[in-house]
Amino acid sequence: MQYALITGGSRGIGKAVCLKLADMGYNIIINYTSNDEEAKKTADAVKAKGVDAVLLKCDVSNMEAVDSTIGKWMEENKDKTISVLVNNAGIKRDNIMVLMPPEDWHKVMDTAVDGFFFVSRLVVKDMLVKRKGRVVNVVSLSGLKGLPGQTNYSASKGAVIAATKALAQEVGKRGITVNAVAPGFIKTEMTQDLPEDQIKGMIPMNRFGEAEEVASVVGFLVSKDSTYITGQVISVNGGLYS
Repeated sequence: MQYALITGGSRGIGKAVCLKLADMGYNIIINYTSNDEEAKKTADAVKAKGVDAVLLKCDVSNMEAVDSTIGKWMEENKDKTISVLVNNAGIKRDNIMVLMPPEDWHKVMDTAVDGFFFVSRLVVKDMLVKRKGRVVNVVSLSGLKGLPGQTNYSASKGAVIAATKALAQEVGKRGITVNAVAPGFIKTEMTQDLPEDQIKGMIPMNRFGEAEEVASVVGFLVSKDSTYITGQVISVNGGLYS
C-alpha cells in the first residue's frame, strides 16, 4: 500500500501532482488547509483513476496540527507506507519589504519553511526505517533569482532549497532521495492576477507554463528513472534565468 503525500494538494500545482502520481499508481494523501470543496474535487479525480484518496486537512505551519492529523494517520495505518512526500504548501503575501507587515513575513516563512520541517520530520523518519523514499520540495524561481516584492517568498523558498541539499546528504545512505522543483511563471491561482502579456515577453518560450508540466518533473523525480539524482534543484521556467 504505497502512498504519496502532497501538501497543499487541493489546487494548482499540488492538484496536478496528485493526478500525475495517481496515474503512476500511487495512492494519494491530499493535505490542504481550508478549501473543502476543491479538496473533494481533487480526491474524486484521484479516485477516478482507480487508486485511494485520503483527505488530511491541517495547516502545515502548525506542529500540533501536523502531528494530530498526518502523524495520527501514520500511527493508525501501519500497513500503509508513505513512500513519496511532496512538500508543495506555500502562500504569497507580496509587498515591498519596508512596507511589509511582520505577520505577512512570518506567515509566508512559517508555511513554507516550518511546514517543510514539521511534515518532513514525521515522514522521513519512517522512510529511514524502511530504507526507501522520495522527497520532492516545490520551491520557486523566486527562491533562486529573488524577485522584487517577494522578499518573504524568496527567503522562504531559498531556505527550502538549502534544506533540500542538506537533507539529501543526511539520508542518501538509506536509499532516500531529496530534490526540489523550481517553477517559474505557471498558470495557477497564484499567478492569475499577474499581467501575463507583459511578463511572457521576458520568457524565452514566450508563455506561462502549465501545472501539468511541473507535475511531470515531480513524477520523474519519484520514479525509478531518477534513483541516482539527489540534492538537485530542477527549474521549470521556460528558460527564464537570473
